[in-house]
Formats: sequence, structure tokens, C-alpha cells
Amino acid sequence: MSILVTGGAGFIGSNFVLDWLGLSDEPVINLDALTYAGNLENLASLKGDPRHVFVQGDIVDFDRVLGLLEAHEVRAVLNFAAESHVDRSIHGPGEFIQTNVVGAFNLLEAVRAYWVKLGTTERQKFRFLHVSTDEVYGSLDPAAAPFNETSRYEPNSPYSASKAASDHLVRAYHQTYGIPVLTTNCSNNYGPYQFPEKLIPLVIHNALSGKPLPIYGDGRQIRDWLYVTDHCSAIRRVLDAGRLGETYNVGGWNEKPNLEVVHGVCAILDELRPRKDAKSYAEQISFVKDRPGHDRRYAIDAGKLERELGWKPQESFETGIHKTVRWYLDHQQWVKNVTSGAYRDWIARQYIA
Repeated sequence: MSILVTGGAGFIGSNFVLDWLGLSDEPVINLDALTYAGNLENLASLKGDPRHVFVQGDIVDFDRVLGLLEAHEVRAVLNFAAESHVDRSIHGPGEFIQTNVVGAFNLLEAVRAYWVKLGTTERQKFRFLHVSTDEVYGSLDPAAAPFNETSRYEPNSPYSASKAASDHLVRAYHQTYGIPVLTTNCSNNYGPYQFPEKLIPLVIHNALSGKPLPIYGDGRQIRDWLYVTDHCSAIRRVLDAGRLGETYNVGGWNEKPNLEVVHGVCAILDELRPRKDAKSYAEQISFVKDRPGHDRRYAIDAGKLERELGWKPQESFETGIHKTVRWYLDHQQWVKNVTSGAYRDWIARQYIA
């Protein structure tokens, strides 16, 4: 038996694969289309490891997915595959619909075709875990209670709308066909191997490169920050013991305004890699025009996960952000390899003062 991880060369997916194989000998079949954010260098430490089988392919490809399920006797599918950057979804929503909606549909169809042919015991043990986002819930008022699993869906970007659609499909396949599904909705992840278009790695990269640190609007948008290995441990716990058909919100209990996060990163860089002129990296902060439909606040109530499954994050934001900055400082070759010309063109086009 083995597990199938889709999107396992991306940021969260690759961290999950590394984490899984650090704790288990159960093989991982890793399916990833290797779009711009999928990076096999994330998995370099697994080269030659027979427990890791990488397959380049798309979840839209029904035949490819079904073939992998059958060939490897898969007992669980974990769906990390997604287009995930809000800014990119504003400029090119079609790709997000194709991967996040059509891809999720075809993946579920392949799982259904495979699952119905399993023996009774294997069907009962099988799991489909869908990894989603808190952005499906929309934006919170400053004094509002955090999102919980019964919060109404109010997506405000093409990205969050596409993820909301995939969440609904997963639920429908459980209710209609009996597929044993689980869904997790997580807050903002950060940590090793995150592509430098997201806030924290972008700030680190631009700071060290002497470039402006672009902050949307007034920088007071609030997010709940979740260290990626905490997210991975939550997913393992839900896979092991989650109630079928249920949704579990995964958060770090770390609400921070974006501007505070950026100042925190700058302070750590000031300590670990001071500028040659002895000035603070915070002097590079540059406020840029806010993006359309920018949600003001996200916050996750992860109490259900703690009450039912005993999970709590192990990292505070302070410990997690120090680990993150140190990782990027120690892996500058990785950063150099992913910051291609296409990436630089995207940043230049997106962040216009």
C-alpha cells in the first residue's frame, strides 16, 4: 500500500512528503505538473529513495491518475495540487479554474472509479484528504470571531472562489457517492521551500538584494500565520483519525498585520545578516497600490482540531519566523535557482507603486 500526494513538488506538498518519509516507510507516489511553483529541487534529499516515486503529470488527466491509483494500490490520496497565488488569479483566472476546479473534479472522478472496485475492507480504509484554504470564508471585520468550520463561504478572489468550488465538489462526492473524504482549511503557511512571490520569502529575497520591500495598501491586513511543518502534522493527524465527511480548520493562533510581519523579518535580518551600511532593512519598505478585492482580515479557530484530535501547533510565530529566515539565509542557491527571469518579470509587473 502507498499514498498518492498531488502537488507534492510545491511548497506545502514537498514539505509534507519530506515530513512523511521522515516518519514513515510507507511509499509516496508524488504527482506534480511542475508548473512555475513546482520544484524538484525541494525533494533533492529523496533522490534514489525507493519510497518516493515522482511522476510528472496533471490532476486534470483522469487516465494518468487512475493508472497510478491502480498500479500502486493507493490507500489514501492527499490533494495539495492547486494554483494558489491570489495576485496571479486576478491577472489570469483561467488557470485557476482549470486546476482548482476541473482538476479537482477529474481527480475525484478517478478516485471514484478506483474506490468502487476495491474490496469492502479496502474501501472502508481508503481516504481522500483535500487541502484547502481559509480564504474561502472571505474577509473578517476587526472585532469578529475567527472563522470556524460552519462559517459561510464568501470568496472574494478568483483563487478563493476556485478553492471554494473544489471544497463543495469534495463534499458532494461524499454525500452523493459515499467517497470517504476529509477537508482541511488552513491559514497562511510560511517556512522552507516557499516560492518567493509570497510575502515572507519575497521580503527576505528583496531585502538581501537591496530592492524595495513592497507592501500593499497600508500593510494592516491581518493574517493568521501557520508554520508549514505544523500544517503537515495537522494533516497527518486528520488523515489518521478525522471523522469522514468533516472539515477541520488548521491555524497557528498567530494573527499578525502584514506590516508587523515585514518589520519582524527585517529585524531578524538586521541581526543575522546586517546591511553593509549598518542601516535597518526596514528602510527598504515601500507601500504600493492595494490589489483589487484584498481581504482585510483572516483568522482561524482551530479549536475543533484540538478538541477532537488533540492537535496544537508546536511553533509560535517567533520561533517559526526565526527558523524560516535562517533557512533562506542558508539556502541562497535554492533561492537563486528559482528566481528565474520569468519570476523577475512577474514581480516587476505586479508590484507597481
